[in-house]
Amino acid sequence: MSYPVQASSSPRLLIVTDAWRPQINGVVRTLESVGKELTRTGHEVHYLTPERFWTLPVPSYPEVRISLASLGAVSRQIKAVGPDHIHIATEGPLGLLARQYCIDRRLGFTSSFHTRFPEYLAMRVPVPAEWSYGYLRWFHAAAARTLVPTPSLRDDLIARGFVRLGLWTRGVDGERFHPGPKTRFTDLPGPHLLYVGRVAAEKNVEAFLRLQVPGTKIVVGDGPDCARLMREFPDAVFMGYRHGEELGELYRSADVLVFPSRTDTFGNVITEALASGTPVAALPVTGPLDVLSDKRAGALHENLNVAVARALTLRREDARRHGELFTWAASARQLRDALEPLQRRLAATG
Repeated sequence: MSYPVQASSSPRLLIVTDAWRPQINGVVRTLESVGKELTRTGHEVHYLTPERFWTLPVPSYPEVRISLASLGAVSRQIKAVGPDHIHIATEGPLGLLARQYCIDRRLGFTSSFHTRFPEYLAMRVPVPAEWSYGYLRWFHAAAARTLVPTPSLRDDLIARGFVRLGLWTRGVDGERFHPGPKTRFTDLPGPHLLYVGRVAAEKNVEAFLRLQVPGTKIVVGDGPDCARLMREFPDAVFMGYRHGEELGELYRSADVLVFPSRTDTFGNVITEALASGTPVAALPVTGPLDVLSDKRAGALHENLNVAVARALTLRREDARRHGELFTWAASARQLRDALEPLQRRLAATG
């Protein structure tokens, strides 16, 4: 897929990503939103995604598909685009092949670190996280720059031996996510506590459902743990995935967004809630520590019960004001400024 513009002289960017629709996550949302913003400002953006190849579903994650592509097939796709810049967004099969293409031709490229796969993998199979970090360190060491979403994640990766790291923050659609009247959950006991995201072990959703606070817990999302949690927590409301204006309406109608994850690198749902005027309760870990820098917009505490109690005292107008700091225009500018011309490395090495 691509977002071309009419002017043929526009800078041409190819984003290589193993994460793509039908996945619903922050990586896909970020890449699409930034692509649209760059197109609006005169760039020509193309995507190399699993859509172009045969794929296999990941066990327990059928919406996540692994590409069965060859180096030759990926090379042909890259040559067909003829990019001025290549950004490798993920470390999966497509990212690995695009990396090899650039290295073989001594071409410069950038990469990004979106997801703590070592921790995710360690939750499912007995693979030490440091082994996975070794692979990721090797993968990103070939990039001219590796972009990360927050300063705290950058510091953590530097401590793990990663090099040439730059910041690439995230934005939020302030038109879709905005304050308004409470139109949902009015038949449910309050306060209304909302979780939005994948329902999986790495998201720590069970900690949200085990909160010892009054009110109703509402889960928007789906995933491999959903059926089990529905059985174990029958008083919670499970709504499945919601999109567009309906999702904005759910944020506006919640009293607090609860973000229980310990492994997310940013948390796009946090900025969506803030833009909707909904305060956030979260753990003091990478992502929330950076995004919730204004204590008037959200509450951080190792005890989520305490964080929720504090968040319920915050003003919605303060949450909205802080949410307005995050824009896709700023995010797109950061990516644009970090891009590496393909031929720079070739010129530098002769």
